[in-house]
Amino acid sequence: MNIKNFRLISILEGISYLLLFGVTMPLKYMADFHGPNKIIGMIHGILFITYVAMALVLQRKQNWSYATLFIILMCSVVPFGTFWMERRYLRPA
Repeated sequence: MNIKNFRLISILEGISYLLLFGVTMPLKYMADFHGPNKIIGMIHGILFITYVAMALVLQRKQNWSYATLFIILMCSVVPFGTFWMERRYLRPA
C-alpha cells in the first residue's frame, strides 16, 4: 500500500460521491429510478471503506499527525473534499 494507490482511491471515491449525490439520488427520488443508485451506492460504499482503511494504515507509514489524519478523513465526507485533499496532501511537490 502506497501513496500512489491512495491517490487513485481518493479520486475514485470523490467521483463516486459526486455521482451518488449529484446524479443517482435525484434519479431515485425525482424520477423513481432506483437501479443506478443501488449500483453507484455499493461502489461508493466500497471505495469509502477502502479510503478510510488506507488512510489509517498510511497514517503510520507516512508519519502523519492526528490532525492531518483527521483532515484527510473529514475530506471523504465533504463534496470535492477528496480532490482538494489529494492535491494538498498527496501530490508530489
